[in-house]
Amino acid sequence: MGPLAGVKVIDMSHIMAGPACCLMLADMGADVIKLEKFPGGDDVRRSIPPTIAGEPASFMMMNRNKRGIAVDLKSDGGKEVLRRLIAGTDVLVENFARGAMERLGFGWETLQRGHPALIYCALTGFGRTGPYADRRGFDLIAQAMSGIMSVTGEGPGRPPVKTGPPITDITAGVLAAMGILAAYVHRLKTGRGQLVDTSLLEAGIVQTYWQSAIAFATGVAPEAMGSAHPLNAPYQAFETADSWIVVGGATQPNWLRLVEALEAPALAADPRFRENKDRMANLAALQATLTPHFKRRTTAQWLDLLERVGIPAGPVNTLDQMHADPQVLAREMVVEVEHPIAGRMKTLGLPVKFSETPGGVARAAPLLGQHTREVLREHGFGDAEIDALAAAGAIHEAGGR
Repeated sequence: MGPLAGVKVIDMSHIMAGPACCLMLADMGADVIKLEKFPGGDDVRRSIPPTIAGEPASFMMMNRNKRGIAVDLKSDGGKEVLRRLIAGTDVLVENFARGAMERLGFGWETLQRGHPALIYCALTGFGRTGPYADRRGFDLIAQAMSGIMSVTGEGPGRPPVKTGPPITDITAGVLAAMGILAAYVHRLKTGRGQLVDTSLLEAGIVQTYWQSAIAFATGVAPEAMGSAHPLNAPYQAFETADSWIVVGGATQPNWLRLVEALEAPALAADPRFRENKDRMANLAALQATLTPHFKRRTTAQWLDLLERVGIPAGPVNTLDQMHADPQVLAREMVVEVEHPIAGRMKTLGLPVKFSETPGGVARAAPLLGQHTREVLREHGFGDAEIDALAAAGAIHEAGGR
């Protein structure tokens, strides 16, 4: 059932940051009701291709383990549905622009008066305070403004590069889930809910701990270094005879083991590379010196050798290689669920394991309005009332009744 079994969550968010937060809560056992706008639903339903049997792969990834209802919140009936759902919920998550929930009549200040135990999580581009509070934000903008793009890429003088995954969206979801759980602990102690407020910008900023430490200490902003590390060397990717490998030889014991594995023990005495500070000062020379050695063997040969001598290393996997990795499979990070249209399909698993209350992925993402009637019945709506709401366009059921 998961450690959050019994916790009820309304997920009013869309695209990625909020849905990522709520899928983590759902994977840990919370009963997450995804409330989608109608008509249209979550905008990520249109982030296609690819699709599986016509269903958007992106939506199905971000919304597994949730039940889904579709509601027109601009209608009186839709507002009444949300009011009654909130009365029976523990957590509400939304990532609308600041003021949108207030205009609907469901802002934090309003809800806290009637529901003092409610935990209300707001995810925005820049947070609910400060001069940028009303700006719209996306992962790309947050990666740029947080400094991430200035330290990502091959090196100085090259065009700015964002990380491939939308890390500020995903990290904001992680931070929001962490904040919700902290607020839930506070509620268990006091009975009081609270507002949890985080943003894509802050999610990007927390990715810069090392680079910010350097900038604070030196007054100089670090620049992009490819796969190299700003504080330790060698700690980067090297080309092999057939592909690429990453090697963590930065600690002094690992460095000494590495030069032995490379059959180049004289490098240990080279004044350019003797200690980590020397290697960092001569990073380009270090890479140029080590690369010909790594090119003498294949990635598989190096991985076997480096594992035997105790040096951390790994292949640069493609996504499909990662999905098939035996450790990934052993940790249940690729699992299968049954979707009503797409059939048996793969998704990513729960990254936190619990010895007493294991969570997991048990439900595929919902069709638009798939659980509308089921959820409304649980909150006191009779079938005749649900039929009237549907007839008025206030709600939508997948495939009708």
